This record gives sequence, structure tokens and C-alpha cells, in this order.
Amino acid sequence: MAKKKPLKKDRKNPQARNSAAVKKPFYLEAAPKQRQPRPKKSKEFGGGWEIVDPKESVIEPGEYQAECFALDEDGNGLVRIQGKKLSVSGVLPGEVITAEVGRGKRPRAKLVRVQQASPDRVSPRCKVFGICGGCRLQHLSYDAQLAWKQERVERLMKEYVEQGARFYQILGMQEPWRYRNKSHATFGINAKKQIVSGIYEENSHRVVAVDRCMIQDEKADEIVRSIRQIMKSCKLLPYDEDNETGLLRHVLIRRGFASGEIMVVLVTASMVFPGRSKFVGMLREQHPEITTIVMNCNPKHTSMVLGDQERVLYGKGWIEDVLCGKRFAISPRSFYQVNPKQTEILYQRAMQMAQLTGTERVLDAYCGIGTISLITAEQAKEVIGVELNRDAVRDAVNNAKRNGVTNARFFCGDAGEFMTGMAQRGEQLDVVVMDPPRSGSDEAFLSSVCRLQPEKIIYISCDPQTQKRDLQVLVQGGYQVCSVQPVDLFPQTAHCENICLLSRIGKNK
Repeated sequence: MAKKKPLKKDRKNPQARNSAAVKKPFYLEAAPKQRQPRPKKSKEFGGGWEIVDPKESVIEPGEYQAECFALDEDGNGLVRIQGKKLSVSGVLPGEVITAEVGRGKRPRAKLVRVQQASPDRVSPRCKVFGICGGCRLQHLSYDAQLAWKQERVERLMKEYVEQGARFYQILGMQEPWRYRNKSHATFGINAKKQIVSGIYEENSHRVVAVDRCMIQDEKADEIVRSIRQIMKSCKLLPYDEDNETGLLRHVLIRRGFASGEIMVVLVTASMVFPGRSKFVGMLREQHPEITTIVMNCNPKHTSMVLGDQERVLYGKGWIEDVLCGKRFAISPRSFYQVNPKQTEILYQRAMQMAQLTGTERVLDAYCGIGTISLITAEQAKEVIGVELNRDAVRDAVNNAKRNGVTNARFFCGDAGEFMTGMAQRGEQLDVVVMDPPRSGSDEAFLSSVCRLQPEKIIYISCDPQTQKRDLQVLVQGGYQVCSVQPVDLFPQTAHCENICLLSRIGKNK
């Protein structure tokens, strides 16, 4: 049978004969989509939702003059250019600047020059300030940093202050430099094929060379510089993520400021370490003050620094330090506050606010290696510590034995589930101390606290914004905020610790 020839009118348009020629009924035709303004989360500290019109004009790339009216939660200056709010790093409130705006629907602004400087502006001590993104407030005087953090926390806690909560003056440092007892260096190769160490540039995986970090321990800086030279002598290359070559990824250094002990952690991409005996010998020869060296293997492509495998190359594999009169063992993966001087002030102030009488039964959620638990045990009848990390629980038990504390017990598990079980068994608690991670607590945990009904809650937070979110759940559960105490644990940065004392409604403040 002969093939049917296409119609003459379709010969010049072959696509037409292959497509559906039948027009859809009107009731199947889709109506044109109408773009609606979409809600967008405000970046301003404590902000809500704002409506952004997609039809509003895009800022043309180029240089603009603007005035900074505030700092955002990251410590960057906020300016308005053509009605749009933009964040500019390195700018202070009240300053008139020239900013360069890039291309894109969400353009970024970069500081070109400061035309009118703030009286609070100081010269940054670090040579790579503005590149690494670590210490965003080095250009702001320390008194002004404390004032900004004070105002920031007070604004967040405004509703509780208006309801009668007492707000205390922020506790700052006498010497806000070189306070970190934990140092972290990343290794790489620069354009001149030289080994460099430092930190990743903000929003990238390019290593910024840092010889001296002004908030880290000076001895740690010296050890890192020595490691670079030893790597060259031993022909040891940094790990290259793209090519999967080399060995050394990171170096972590912990120093006990009270004990003087130093731990060096070599984070490698493999457990095979050629010439490791020579490497360790040279490092010990140059720095006899090092008390232990540990190799930690992290072969994964991840943002996490430490891996799961460890091998002690020298010493006992851990160091000791003294905090509030208690001795604590610190292993490579232990959580231990990086600013021990301010941590003592933080914990002592929390105990003052708690006003323990020695008769209380206290639960320390997120107890870690037992720092708060063992300090609290001096003023309480019984302390129960709960921690999800099994290694941390083991360290907490050993730390209790090390300090001769007999009224503290530690359990491995989820704190929320643990408290729910206590409530079901009809057990009583007088005080709950909680020091969660920066992300705060979840509603399940907070609900279990309310179900157990302790008389007091001591909430220590490293992010007042997530703390405010959690306080709303606790207040709805029958608690009132009695007092607020900000503490500056991280000078030169935008971070701030905050202590809140809550009491069950009907109980004395």
C-alpha cells in the first residue's frame, strides 16, 4: 500500500503535520499566571516577614554613596541604595561610604571607601581583616562592641523586660585579644607552589594565609608555623580536595591555659602517614612544651573537620585544664568552651542567678564532659547530667572521679526523652540547666521541660535569637523570665552568650 502524501500546505512546514492541530476547549486552557509578591525573611536581627514586590526596579551596577544606619546580626553594615536594603562588610553605623553594587537580582555591595568615619572606628589589628570573615568587629572599638551587643540582646528580650524581667549590664573582657584556647588551621598550596596555612576565605574553599591570628593563642601560631616548615622537610603535601592528593587537611591545637598542657591534632585524609615518626620527632624537638600529639583521619568530602578514626602518636591523647577550681580532661573531640576566662565568669554568674541552697535536685541537659554539672554539684544536693554523645558521657564520669564529686550522675541519651520518662515515673526536679548548641532546642525537648515542671530553669545560650524563640515555648508552658544577663565570650565577633533565669509561675523569683 502506497504511503499517503502530506497535504500541499504542510509540505513547507513539517512540524505542523506532526503537532496536534486540534485547539483545546476554552475550559482546558490555563489562565495566565499572576506573579504575586512573595514573603521574604528579614535578615535584620529580631525582624519578621516583609513583602517584596518582584516588579520593583533592580539596582544598576556601579558605585553609590550611602549612609549606614545599623549593623545586621552578622556585624555587617546596613545601607539603603535606591530603596533597597543591602549589607556591606566593614561599615559602621553613622558612616557615609561609597559602595560598589554588583550585577544580579540579589546584588552584593562592597565597600570602596569610607567618606565619613564613625568616632567608634579603630584600626584592625589583623592583616587579613575583611578577607577571612572571622572577626567582623575588629574595626569597632571594644566599648562600642559591648554597647552594640547589649542593645542587641535587650531588643530581643524587650517584651520580657517590659513584663518585669531584670536586665543586667553585659560582662566584657579586660583584655579582648588572644583569648581562644583552641586554634584551627587549614593547609593548602598557593599560586607560588608554597605550603600555606590559615582559614578558608568567606564563602569559598580558598585558604587565606594567616601567620598570626589576634584572637588565638600565640603559642598555637608558633606551632602551626613550625608544622609548615616540617612538612617541607618531610616532603608532606596538604590534601587537595579536587585531585584527592596529599595528606594533611587541618591542624587543631588545644592549650590548657591553667595547666599549660598542649595537644596537637593532625587531621589527615588517610591513616597511612609516611614518615610519621620523623615528623613527630621534629615537632617535639622544636616544641618540647607539647604534651600529646594525635592523628585524626577524615577521608570524607565534608565540611566537618574531625573524622571518626584516631591514633595517638605521642603522649596520653588528651590534656587537662582547670575551670572554676575543677580539673577536666579534654580529648580531641570534646566540647570545651574556647574562652576559659569568660567561661568562669559565665558559669559563676549563672550559679549566682540560680541561688541554689544545697537542697536542690538539678538536671544538666546537654551536659557534654560535665563542666556545668560538676560546678553545680558544689551547691546542689544532686546533679543529673544527660548527654547524647557516648564519648562525652564517659569523659564526664571520669571527670567526676577526677574531682572527687559523688553527688553527680551521668546518663547517655536524649535529654527530652529522659525527662519525659522522669515525669511519667512521677520524679521531681527543682532546677533544669540547659546550654544547647547555637541552633537552640526543639519543641519536643522544651515541652518535656514544661511537663516535668521544675521550679527554675537556667537557660545559657550562644545565640540569643534562637533563645528568644525557645523562651516563647517555655513561657507558654507556664514560666516567666525573671532576669537576663549577657556575657561577651567572643570579642571581635558578632556572637554573644546570654543567660536567662526562668521561674514557674506562682514561685518566687
